[in-house]
Amino acid sequence: MVAFVPTMKSLDSDKKPSGIPKTKDAVVEEKIDFSKVKVEPLFEEYVDFETFSKSDFRAVKVKECVAVPKSKKLLQFTLDDGTGTDRTILSGIHAYYEPEELVGKTLIAITNLPPRAMMGIDSCGMLLSAIHEEEGEEKLHLLMVDDHIPAGAKLY
Repeated sequence: MVAFVPTMKSLDSDKKPSGIPKTKDAVVEEKIDFSKVKVEPLFEEYVDFETFSKSDFRAVKVKECVAVPKSKKLLQFTLDDGTGTDRTILSGIHAYYEPEELVGKTLIAITNLPPRAMMGIDSCGMLLSAIHEEEGEEKLHLLMVDDHIPAGAKLY
């Protein structure tokens, strides 16, 4: 039996083409061609450890996700952040995801940003995403982690 190794995966990683077998005893990896991928250069400026350590990264569970009325880009997330009180975060990712496909997912958020009003709704944090360019088109993937990680777990 092959040991299970948790990894970050894209939202559609469980939607393998029918020709690729899925078994619980073997890990099947999809081959990705990164030769046409362009990423932004790294920042040349350093951030000191004290400044970085002030950011509170937490695992959050998506309880509800809806499109924000009158906005083409914004999705409104209702999140379990482990505090017992729902957290609302808005994210401009509707071009990449439909709200219903995100419900139940475990994401990563920065939770100690000051609230920011967007379309009249306070967004209390920011969800983390990876962005790159592929063949001239911007691609975005929300950072999703293993569902065994509880809401509110702190990332270091």
